[in-house]
Amino acid sequence: MKTRTLIALPLVATVALTGCLENSSLSDPDSKARQGAVAGAVLGGIVGLSQGDGKLGKAAVGAVIGGAIGAGIGGTLDQQAADLRQDLGNDDVQIVNTGSELVVTLPQDILFDTDSAVVRAGLQSDLGALARNLQDYPSTTVQVIGHTDNTGDAGYNQELSTRRASAVSTILRANGVESYRVNAYGRGEDAPVTTNLTPEGRAQNRRVEIIITPAA
Repeated sequence: MKTRTLIALPLVATVALTGCLENSSLSDPDSKARQGAVAGAVLGGIVGLSQGDGKLGKAAVGAVIGGAIGAGIGGTLDQQAADLRQDLGNDDVQIVNTGSELVVTLPQDILFDTDSAVVRAGLQSDLGALARNLQDYPSTTVQVIGHTDNTGDAGYNQELSTRRASAVSTILRANGVESYRVNAYGRGEDAPVTTNLTPEGRAQNRRVEIIITPAA
């Protein structure tokens, strides 16, 4: 019973902290760093309790260490996202900081011509800027994921999405990003972000996502 109580304490506190963070996230520029700190504190607290005799002191130490690590990751992602927005200057490219990774979304229609896996010349410079940003933040891994809408044959869409992801990753590597950091693959039409029933929805589903994750 005592151990269960000690485990519950950091979790209850974290729920309260998370609620406060959600209410302030719209106005607080450091909200992702703070969310990272909370997530780290939860993990650290649980790890602390799972080791030894489960004393609250160990959970507290684990929470402090985990919180510091989480805040560091969140803060670094905040800075990387700000740098990337400034370097790109392209409103068509979406950059989302989830608190644990950056998701950079490039609409297919600005990257490729129809049925093509050749990156348009106008986007080569944007991918070069992204590559330089990745070199400035070397402690990250990169997933390049191609997506299509559901128009046409599913097998063809899968193959096209794979070729497009490979084309983007090739440009990143050619601009200095180490090959071991980059993994490219296609999802075809399997992971839409919205409906395929409208032209606008299909345009959003045709995209390449670049997911930047801090190394563990």
